[in-house]
Amino acid sequence: MTEEKIDINEKELTALISLLDDEDVEVSNHVEKKLLSLGTSVIPYLEKEWMNNSLIPDVRSRIEDIIHELQYELLKERLMEWKTTGAENLLEGMMLVANYQYPDLNLGYLTRKLEQFYYEAWKEFNGEYTPIQEVKILNDIIYNRLKFRPNSKNFHSPSNGMINLVMESKKGNPLSLCVIYLLIAQKLKMPIYGVNLPNLFIVTYKTDDTQFYINVFNNGIIFTKADIDNYIEQLHLVKQDAYYQPCSNVDIVSRSLRNLIASFEKLGEYKKSDDIKTLLRIIDDSRD
Repeated sequence: MTEEKIDINEKELTALISLLDDEDVEVSNHVEKKLLSLGTSVIPYLEKEWMNNSLIPDVRSRIEDIIHELQYELLKERLMEWKTTGAENLLEGMMLVANYQYPDLNLGYLTRKLEQFYYEAWKEFNGEYTPIQEVKILNDIIYNRLKFRPNSKNFHSPSNGMINLVMESKKGNPLSLCVIYLLIAQKLKMPIYGVNLPNLFIVTYKTDDTQFYINVFNNGIIFTKADIDNYIEQLHLVKQDAYYQPCSNVDIVSRSLRNLIASFEKLGEYKKSDDIKTLLRIIDDSRD
């Protein structure tokens, strides 16, 4: 992605921003469109002006809206780029979801947090173990040492879908907890992947000759294909391969976006839910 050069200097920009409070609505609207046309590279200048205590509240509010709109446009570009370049880094994909609310969140911070969790687990993996033993050791680390927990009390809170907040609070929904679980597991070279089960995201331990499932939201309880069969029957759904086999990183990020849409709609924040729907369309429409 390339940035266009700002064809305006800082003094001119300050003068332009001052016109956001012009009594003539056409003038203020024209100024807003001009600022948006300058692109994302103008954000630092807008942030600097926003810090100016002499600005009247209405101008500060309009600057906030312009910055948000520019950051949102940048997010759409980055999400498309992540998908079209292979969507290989799941942590990056989840970061982009969180960037809607936390535009300054960066991959370096999340990677360092993940490394801390991984190190706690790595210290315990110093022998030969069966797949079930590996999972039990990882469960002990995730739930007893690192203290990750399901956020059942505020299940529908948007914070449950923000990977940075889940890493900090150690509380999340089934999908966000599964993401952290499988990212730690994969760094330990464990063959654990996400599974798009209806109403409940889970993970599977899968090799050529072994496969079982783990409910991360329920303290890492282990279950079998027969248990999924029963679950699907109880929901009166037709069995699909997707309910049993690993899903892609794009599937995981798409589901995270769908969860956010539902969360914002429950809160009555329809502008935000519409924004997330647009991000979801970018992911879905760019599928091969």
